[in-house]
Amino acid sequence: MTARPHPTRTLSIRHLVVVGVMALATLAAAGKAYAAADEPFQRAFQSFSQASAGDASAVGPAADAFDALSTAEPGNPVLLAYAGAATAMKASTTALPWTKMGYAEDGLARLDKALAMLTPAHDAPMQRGTPGALEVRFVAANTFLRVPSFMNRADRGAKLLADVLASPLLERAPLPFRGAVWMRAAALAEKTQRKDDARRYLDEVIRNAAPQAEAARAKLKELA
Repeated sequence: MTARPHPTRTLSIRHLVVVGVMALATLAAAGKAYAAADEPFQRAFQSFSQASAGDASAVGPAADAFDALSTAEPGNPVLLAYAGAATAMKASTTALPWTKMGYAEDGLARLDKALAMLTPAHDAPMQRGTPGALEVRFVAANTFLRVPSFMNRADRGAKLLADVLASPLLERAPLPFRGAVWMRAAALAEKTQRKDDARRYLDEVIRNAAPQAEAARAKLKELA
């Protein structure tokens, strides 16, 4: 007889249907402002962005595309990070609790591996002109902050996001990426009852005229 999973360990669609919606979706909306990317990555990223925004039909294509890119370039931690995040999103595509857990754990393992791969060489710009070390940490942070609390990733996600915010590399990153980071930081600050910090990050988006400025103004009105 097959054991039934404990209810507290069942991943809900609400938790995993979107991985990093608030930040990655705004990043996607500003995609045209990035330096030209290679076509296969751009197509994969487009699917990933659609999946992050809640399009369930794009989850599988995003995971397959980044799986293929990562397999072809196994030394690239950015590709592996996106493959991991997309795999974690696949937890939203099944009603079977054990399959949800399998996708989530596989995705998190890939993200852990991508983080472990980072060296000073990855401080250089990689995909879309963004320093690879920042993009890996940001993608991982978004995923870790979205999975259910019993997976014990929230603290590490918050630490990774703080590392990105504090990194001197952030100043050299494309403005759309910086805007996405500030928006995600504002969302986390609001969630943890740090409204002054949330306003500060939103003001940074507006002050720098990032592509997310309109969304930042709307959020500031809500906080007021």
